Amino acid sequence: MITKVTIDNMADVYELQKLFNVVFRQKDELIDTLTTNPYVQLYTYSIDKKVVGFIEYSIIYDRYELDNIYVLEEYRNKGIASCLISFMINEAQDNNITNITLEVRIDNDPALRLYEKYGFVKKAIRHNYYGDCDGILMEKEMM
Repeated sequence: MITKVTIDNMADVYELQKLFNVVFRQKDELIDTLTTNPYVQLYTYSIDKKVVGFIEYSIIYDRYELDNIYVLEEYRNKGIASCLISFMINEAQDNNITNITLEVRIDNDPALRLYEKYGFVKKAIRHNYYGDCDGILMEKEMM
């Protein structure tokens, strides 16, 4: 089940981010974003009321930028990331978004396969984007 993150359920996302050893926002920043920034969209995927994945994307004028997508390791390869990507793409279509962009590590083969499956195309290499690894800029045209 996909649910929009609110103040009431944001603790689940914060804890999930910690499991990946990457906290994208401190708790106060996450609260501030959820209450004041209508351009950041954050959704969770739950199974039996347990949050097992999330997607975060930003609305930038007439496009979306996929900021983060994560699924707990024990729940990977079960179609959860595909559901989250499909959800974002459907939202983009409903909101007349022209394209969706993202960056991905050049060595993240599972993510690259997922994005290509949904029509994302490699546009550019960003050398040392991740410090230890190049990044790939990808885009999906919506119109």
